[in-house]
Amino acid sequence: MSRMVRKQIYLEPGQEKRLKQQAQALGVSEAELIRRGVGQVTRLPAGPPDPRAWRVELAFMRKRARRRKALGQTRRWTREALYAERLSRLSR
Repeated sequence: MSRMVRKQIYLEPGQEKRLKQQAQALGVSEAELIRRGVGQVTRLPAGPPDPRAWRVELAFMRKRARRRKALGQTRRWTREALYAERLSRLSR
């Protein structure tokens, strides 16, 4: 195992209770659960998406919209109609 660095943290009482329960249920230490949490948080994307990739996607969407317009194609649905249809399915 690599060298560990000691950190002191503050938890709310409810967080401490849930941490203890989860550690006991999984059979690991509370410190291991905290390390896992740090690992998950640090794997998240760091910052905004790639601006170049977004420009490429936006150009594609605009090109497709122009092509549909040139062909006289329009969408045949509205957002409100979609919501109404979903709500009717859920209320059955």
